[in-house]
Parts: sequence; C-alpha cells; structure tokens
Amino acid sequence: MKKFNIRKVLDGLTAASSSSSSSSATAQPGTPRENEVVQETLQSEHFQLCKTVRHGFPYQPCSMAFDPVQKILAVGTQTGALRLFGGAGVECYCQHESGSAVIQLQFLVNEGALVSALADDSIHLWNLRQKIPAILHSLKFNRERITYCHLPFQSKWLYIGSERGNIHIVNVESFTLSGYVIMWNKAIELSSKTHPGPVVHISDNPMDEGKLLIGFECGVVVLWDLKSKKADFRYSYDEAIHSVAWHHEGKQFVCSHSDGTLTTWNIRAPAKPAQIITPHGKQPKDGKKPEPCKPILKVEYKTTRAGDPFMVLSGGLSYDTVGRRACLTVMHGKSTAVLEMDYPIVDFLTLCETPYPSDFQEPYAVVVLLEKDLVVIDLGQIGYPIFESPYPLAIHESPVTCCEYFADCPSELIPALYSVGSRQKRQGYSKKEWPISGGNWGQGSQTYPEIIITGHADGSIKFWDASGLMLQVLYKLKTAKVFERARGKEEKPNTDIVDEDPFAIQTLFWCPESRMLCVAGVSAHVIIYRFSKQEVTTEAVQLLEVRMQCEFSEVDSPDLGGEQTPTQPASAAPSSPQETEPPNQLSAGTNSTEGPRDNIPCLQVRSSPLKQSPGYQVELVVQLVWVSGEPPQQITSLAVNSSSGLVVFGNSNGLAVVDYEQKTLLLNLAISELYSPSDHYQKQPCSPRKPRQPSGGLCDSNDGSNNAEDRCKSPTSGSTSPCNSDDERKQNFIEKVKLKSRRFSKTVANDFAKMSRKISSSGEQKPELEERSQRWSPRSCKKHFCSVTNGKMAARITQKLHIHRTKSDPNRYGKDNAFTRSRSSSVTSIDRESREVISSFYFCESFPRKSDSLISPCLLVGTTQGSVMMAALSPPPGADHKPQQPVSFASCGTLVSLKGGILTMALLDAAGTLLPPSYEPWYDPNASDEEKEKEKVRRRRPATPPSSQEGQDTQFAVLCSEKQAKVVAMPSHTSIYKHNITESSFVLRADVVQMAGSYCLACFCANGHIMTLSLPSLRPLLDVNYLPLTDMRIARTFCFSNLGQALYMTSPTEIQRITYSQETCDNLQEMLSELFTPVETPEAPNRGFFKGLFGGGAQSLDREDLFGETASGKASRSLAQHIPGPGSMEGMKGAASGVVGDLARARVALDERGQKLGELDERTAAMMASADSFSKHAHNMMVKYRDKKWYQL
Repeated sequence: MKKFNIRKVLDGLTAASSSSSSSSATAQPGTPRENEVVQETLQSEHFQLCKTVRHGFPYQPCSMAFDPVQKILAVGTQTGALRLFGGAGVECYCQHESGSAVIQLQFLVNEGALVSALADDSIHLWNLRQKIPAILHSLKFNRERITYCHLPFQSKWLYIGSERGNIHIVNVESFTLSGYVIMWNKAIELSSKTHPGPVVHISDNPMDEGKLLIGFECGVVVLWDLKSKKADFRYSYDEAIHSVAWHHEGKQFVCSHSDGTLTTWNIRAPAKPAQIITPHGKQPKDGKKPEPCKPILKVEYKTTRAGDPFMVLSGGLSYDTVGRRACLTVMHGKSTAVLEMDYPIVDFLTLCETPYPSDFQEPYAVVVLLEKDLVVIDLGQIGYPIFESPYPLAIHESPVTCCEYFADCPSELIPALYSVGSRQKRQGYSKKEWPISGGNWGQGSQTYPEIIITGHADGSIKFWDASGLMLQVLYKLKTAKVFERARGKEEKPNTDIVDEDPFAIQTLFWCPESRMLCVAGVSAHVIIYRFSKQEVTTEAVQLLEVRMQCEFSEVDSPDLGGEQTPTQPASAAPSSPQETEPPNQLSAGTNSTEGPRDNIPCLQVRSSPLKQSPGYQVELVVQLVWVSGEPPQQITSLAVNSSSGLVVFGNSNGLAVVDYEQKTLLLNLAISELYSPSDHYQKQPCSPRKPRQPSGGLCDSNDGSNNAEDRCKSPTSGSTSPCNSDDERKQNFIEKVKLKSRRFSKTVANDFAKMSRKISSSGEQKPELEERSQRWSPRSCKKHFCSVTNGKMAARITQKLHIHRTKSDPNRYGKDNAFTRSRSSSVTSIDRESREVISSFYFCESFPRKSDSLISPCLLVGTTQGSVMMAALSPPPGADHKPQQPVSFASCGTLVSLKGGILTMALLDAAGTLLPPSYEPWYDPNASDEEKEKEKVRRRRPATPPSSQEGQDTQFAVLCSEKQAKVVAMPSHTSIYKHNITESSFVLRADVVQMAGSYCLACFCANGHIMTLSLPSLRPLLDVNYLPLTDMRIARTFCFSNLGQALYMTSPTEIQRITYSQETCDNLQEMLSELFTPVETPEAPNRGFFKGLFGGGAQSLDREDLFGETASGKASRSLAQHIPGPGSMEGMKGAASGVVGDLARARVALDERGQKLGELDERTAAMMASADSFSKHAHNMMVKYRDKKWYQL
C-alpha cells in the first residue's frame, strides 16, 4: 500500500503557487509573460517544422532506372519511396501516398520527368524540373494488374503489360489510355490451348519502331507488327522467360530462362534458337543437355565498335554452389568474369555512351543495386574495379546503435577529422570519375559546420560531415581493436551479458572543443579516447577494473517530496574481509576455472602492443568485473568533464567517478547515499547481491534474447516475490499502456509491450533510468570510495553544453525494427512503481547549497522518480595543476522533484544564456611539451564569475522530465517556472538548444508531438503533431541540435533530417539540389549514304496515327481512372512557405482570375463583333431581296 506523506502535499501546493505564472503561458502560447525574470527574444514566428533531406541507402529497394543524358539514377522501394541520385551532394527523396511497392521506373530521357509503376496497379508521372519533385498525373487501373512497362526513347507512348497478357498504351503527356490494345489471344498461336501468362518483357525493334517484341512468362516471344495489328513471328522455348535483350542491329535478341540458359534468336528464324548456352552449367562430354542451373534473372546485350560485345547477367549459378554469394557475370568475347557481391542482387543496369538503341552501345559501367548497397563497376579497366561512391550509403554497414548530432561545431574539427580519415580510404577503386554525375548541388546560406556521430553494433564509431544538407564520412574508429579477438568459433567472448555483438556501442560522450571521446559498450566497459595527429604504438593498453556492487535492505524509500532532506538510511553491517574489494589497479582480469567468477571482466583487453593510427587513440579502458558469480550490469549513463579529467558513469548498481588522467577510481557509491547531505565518503564495500540471469544482446533481430532474465523488484513495489519474470512485467505493461495511452493503436501498444525494456526514458539515457529502476529504491547500501594520493583536480568542474546530446540514448540499438534491452523496466511514465534509477548526469559550476555564496564544481544527478540531486565536488585549493591530494565528494540532498524520469538538465546565467562550459583545450598528446602549453594558453576559456550578490539569484537550473519542465533559481533553490508538457503521453527526448541567438527547450513526445519552450519562462513556442511513434527506432535515435536542427533513423539504413527553424524553412529551396539541368540530347547516329538510299537504317513510326483517338478510338472508361496530380501546386508550395507562400498563392490565384476575366472580355467582344457582322449580313440580304418577286429569286 502506498504511504501517504503530508510533506508531498505541502510541496505540491508550494510548487503550484510558485508556478502560477506558467498557466498564463499555456493560455496564450508564444506571447511574452509579464514581469519576466529575463527578457526573452524567441517568439512563435521563429519556429516552423519541415523535413529537409534524407541520407543513407534506400531501405528495401526493388527497382531502378537511369537517365543516360541527365545522368540521374532513380531507385524505388517496397514502401513506395523514390530516391534520386546525381553527382556528389545531389540527392532527393519522394514518397507515393499509397505506400505500395515501386515495381518499375521509366525516365522520359532528358525531359525532366519520370514514370513510376506501383504494385497497386497505378502509374504516376513525376515532374523532376523542380527541386521538390511532385506528381503531375496518375492513372489507376481497375481491371488489370500491371507487370511490365516500356517507354521507347523520344516517344510519348508508354506500353503497359498486364498479368492477363494484354498490352495497353498510355499517352504520357495527357495520361490517357489509347484505344489501341494488343490482346493476348491475338498475339499467340490460335492453336495454343493454354494462357501464355503475364507479360514479362516489352521492347521495340531498335531498327524498326513498328515491330514490338512481347515476352510472355511461359516462354513464348511474339514479334508484333503495330501497323498490321498481327504477329509476324512467334518464338517458343520450353523454359520460362525472365528477360529479353536486343542486339543493336535489330536482327537478334537474347532471352534468359529459368533453367540458367541463354537462348539467342534470329528474328527471321523462329523455329529454333540460333544458340543455346548455359554460362555456369557443367558441360557433359556425351553431348547431353547441361545440368540445370538457377534462373538467370536478367541479361543485357551491349555492343562495341572496336571489340566483342558485352553480355551482363545476374543469377544462373549452379545448384551445387550452396552458400555462395550472389554474383554478377560479365561475358566479353571468350572471357567470363564472375563478380561476387556482398548482398543479393535486386537489379542492374548497363550504362552506355549513347541513348539511341540503334547505335553501337559502347558500355562503360554497370550499376548494380543490391539489397543493402549500390555498386558501380568499371567495364573499361582490367579486373572490373568499382567506382568510389560519393553517397553516404554505408550508414548501415553495421547496425546503428546510437546516433548524435552536433550543429555549429568548431570550424577546425571537420578538417582535422578529414585529414586523419582520408588515410583510412580503401585502395583499388577505379581512377575514373563517378558516372552518375547529374544535377547541381544546392547553394544555401547555411554555412555553419555540422557533425553526426553514429555508433554501431560491431563497436565502430563513424564521424560524418553533415554541413549544408550533405553527408560525407570523415573518420571511422574501431573500438574493438583494444580487445582480444576470438580466433575460432569456439573462442567467443564469454560476456554473459550479450549473446552477440559484445563490442556494440551503447552510449557515447563527445566534447568538440577538447576532442575527448568516451564510449560505453554493452559488455560493461568504458573507453576514453584522445585525439592525436601522430601515430603511436602503445605497449600496453591502460586498464582499470571497477567492482560495483550493492546490498538490498528492507528500508523505506527516502522521502522525495520538495526540498525536504530525507533521513539518513540505515547502513548495513560491514562485509566480511573476503568480500572487501581489493585495491583498484591497472590489471587484466583472468577467468577462474573453479568456483563462482569474481573480479573478472567480460572482455579481455589485448596484451600485445597496439599500433594506433592518427585520430582517436586509447587513453584508458574501464571495465566492470564480476562480483561473486554475478555479471556486471551494463553501463546506462555517461558524462565526461574534460577540464577536470573526470568520467562519471552509472548502472543499476550506482555510479562511479574515474580520473582518466591519473587512471584511478575516485568514487563508487549507490543512489540512496545521494539523498542525504553528508561529508565525503570513505566506507567499505558491501557484499554482492544474489546472482541474476545474464541480460540479452543489444542488436538481436528479435526479442527472444531476453528469456530467463529475472529482475529483482524494489521492496516497496508491492510485490511479495523478490523477482518478477519478464512475462509478468510485460503483461502488466500492456495493461497500463492500454489504460493510459488510449490514443495509441493496438499495434503500437503491442510494440511498446515488446519494447518495454528498450525505450525507457528518452534520448537522455532512458535505459539507464530503467536499468537502475529495476534495482533501486533508495535503501541502505554500501559503497566503496578510493582516495587518490597522487591525483590532481582542476579548480573548475563544469560540463559542456553538448552533454545532453552526447549522452546518447542507450536504448538505441537493434537490427531492423528490433531492439533488445535486457535490464530496463517498463516505460517509466506509465509504469510508476517505486523502483528508482539514475537517468542522467550533468557537470556544472553552481551553488550546491542554499547558504552558498560562491560557486563550486557540482554534479547534478537525475532519477526515474523525478528527483534531481546535487553533489559537491571539492578539489583542494590549487592553480592550474591537480594537487597530490584526494578529491572530496559531498552529497547535498534533493534539489527538486518532477513528474516522470529526468531527461535533461542545464544551467543558465542571470541573462538567460547558457553558461559557457569550461573545457580542457585540445592539444596533441604526442606533441612536445612546449607545443602543448602554447595550445593550452591560446585556447583556454575565461573563468566564470566566482560569486553572487547577497540575496540575488544569478543562475537558473533548467530541468526536464518525461512529464514536465521546471526552472529553479540558484542559489535560493526555488522553483520559479513550471510547465506540464504532456499528460496522456511522455517525453522521449529533450534538449536545451540554441535558436536565433537565444535558448529554448526542445521536446519530442511519444505521441509524435515536437514542442519547444522558451527559457527560462517555459512559454510554449511550437507544438506540431509531426510523427506518431510507430517505430521504436525513431524513439531511440531522435535527437535535437542547435540552430533548429534535428534527426532520427527513419529506417535501418536511412537518416531523416528535419528542421524546426523558420529561417531554415524559408531558405530550404536555395539549399536543396537541382535534379534537372538543361543538356542537349546527343545527335542521332548517321545512317550513311547507302543505308539512306536503300532503306537499311532505322525506320521511324508515326505512333500518333496508330494510337491517337482518331485512328484507334477511345479506351474503355472502366479500365483505368485518371487522377490529376498536384504537381504545379506542390512546386509552388516548395518554393515558398508560411505567410510568403500564402501571399504567393493568393497572387497566383488573382492572376489566374484576372486572366480568366480578360479572356471573358475578349470572348464577349468577339461575340459582339460577330453579332454586328451577322446583323450587317442580314440587312444586306434583306435589301437585296426586298423588291424582288418570288419568280425572280
């Protein structure tokens, strides 16, 4: 039964009275409040939400097309998306509203238009002459299923083959059907008793446009005469057809079949094939038919002037090649090259010098679309090397587990990362330029540098240059290099925490100014990196093993209400000497073969020398060790202070502070010890908890890896059993989701239930919230404190602004849509049990106590119960170097309490500006001492004011939880503003960001709303229902950045960037790239004198005479429905937005109305003139015949 506490009621009344001004802001969003503490400049007009650009490889591709003149590549996906690629930086994303798979694409070559055929039997015409392509026309077939489309070069008539075997013809200019139809029963032999199957190929003869080649699935190919409306020849083969390719002279064609054979036919010899080959079949000696192979899915036949033709095909491998990767075969003369691919082949296209099918093709490259990659092969060089891609298509090289975004970084960072990353590039690429080079790169006014960091399941970290709506990889770091690799399948790392991907990145922190990088992995390890431009060889990797443990005791949770100080929890009895922790030292753990494991890390750090290339180099490895047979808990929260050389991290057992310069553990304590004000701690470690089941992996493709992981619940949670199974917690979670989140669909609720151990709090370390909430209700615990005798601490301990973003959401892991977190509880905003977990850290310099008048280094700690606690870090007096004394640590109790778990914390000065963080200026650790000192002096930040005036608040602490936000004045510790963000949902990600020279709080909720609040008054400035949470990937990867930028992983392979800045939305048209550029179409091949004289060249056809309405009549209205597209209007909307866009549309409407009125006036005047003329003619006729008799007429 939940205890009633009168102090919580009083504190609630106090908070309500102190935050009465926040209610007025809710009534009038975006308007300034009266008597504001700080004059705020941000208004609602500064905000607008829109998508900017999508990066990465198209998810689930299924079709492809290429414009040989514009040199633009289009890729369609199974979700109805279109991705268009040109030169470097030229990318575009479009989406069909239906979401059906794009089965085929056809460019109107050099016309700036694209035809897409969808699986829902609709075709669409896209206008590519505008920066944001839009649909001009659509045609929806009602009685036929579309299977194949063909648009001849420089033709406006589109051939559409259907599943019934019929062929319809569409005018792409008007998107209307022609009355000309080729029926299947007229195309095949009259004696045939079976249906030929769907149309799988349509093409016209390169030398005679009046001859149409039609391929049916059953193996029948028909050469149809369009003028006479009958079949000239029919070609039949026993095996099903997959594709057909013409020789450019129009006398031969090649078919690929389902038994792995290629048949070559002469058009005037339909009786049998001129040649039958099986490229990968074993040729028997007795002359029998080769053994059947896998189907050849596609073949292309390209000719050259100076040599043998190229025949390129996919598939056709022998059935005995089990487990062999997909291959592309290039046959050139007598040579056959088999090129293995990393993924299955979806489609391929051969790029040729000429767009005319009747000329020598001169192929120079092959574009291969794979399931997870895009490869371009150079046919002009020996060995067929591949081109180096300029696109960021390798985001998913290993599944992304965390993602962070930094806008407006120091300008020297990108060149520094590029200089070290350029040495990592692969060798062996083609020396030629990338052949897909169309379009123009956008020229926008946005010039500030942007960097995106992605952590991956294989332990790698990638730095990306995201400036100017581009994305280019800068540098790749492999964290797994510091550990011993398993040499065989039986030597897998014995982590007992994850089943696979033991090196996966769980969370990371990056300080752009000091270039310090700290990474936490799933195997309970933390790695600290320094940036250096020089190569070094480390003889032994520095290792620090940490023993984190905690003992439960049946003690009531300390009171969390208001600012009251809870009583000191009772401490447990000292543990036995056998359980005391040995001194922390730099050592490598070894596995024990007898008895329970103890003092053994999950991974073994390599003992051999480590060669470290220029870039990020290992400074220290921290590993949590086993405790009496119990595996260490995964690290769920992380923060670094580079100016002091401190790293703080936490898990379900508590938190630890490490000095990475002295390679020493400074502090190791539990959550309950943070609630009571006390002096620095020096206690003995407690006995370990009872063993638990190991947790599952982070990147499993399903949720089944979490079985048998019992979780110890808080004694105050109301459960009589010490452990609850996952099934019970999952069932309780489902019921609470259905009860408290009615607006979510059943699918989302079930998804939440599956992911209840995954989403946790928000982008600010939600799983750390959850992991610790399983273990922690404040109770008596013991902790270990290790003093530093040779340590030193700088006088200032503050945290970089980007700490909120660098503490990447640890629940951002998974392959595809799955994400497994083994030790996290249900979503804290729904599952309000009494478990408590640390959810975030924040280093700062503030006033830890009400009576303080001087600022001092502090550590803010947020929990899942909404408590924000302060701890004072007290370095001894010293100047620029750390003294040779231990650092003291004092808990100052609870600062304030909020609803829901704490997501983010920040500190503002009296003017409402984010306090400038102190940091260690970057210097090359391998440089000379003199250069280091020069760099430090040149780049050191000025110190902040050391004190405040008596009785005056000089700082504001901004605190945001899953439900509400508060602003607390310092040092009075009074809550001056409060805003309830959401009641029915909960916040997933919150960040304090810079916008238009000021600061605001940006939030992303689980119901899809994106909101911004002014600081410090918490006025609502923006609230847009952008994206309902239907995918856990969005929840774990969404992150905000400065200057109105944000991003999330919209699929396992793609990053979607958005902006909430009105200025960026207004300039978006200038920043986007252009797909269409004016290019002259190459001249048609010269027919020559004799071919022109005797008619041997290509014969043209006037298709208008055949397919026009006058010749063929009207098509059946019930066959297809024409839908006009919003292309022109969409183009106008893309060019302007907001009030300017409304004015532009109104102006266009007025112009159209004026034009129509002018046309009406002209027609009226013409009618009046016609009436006058008719009146004159009638009068003349009357005069002429007025006096004549009837017999004179």
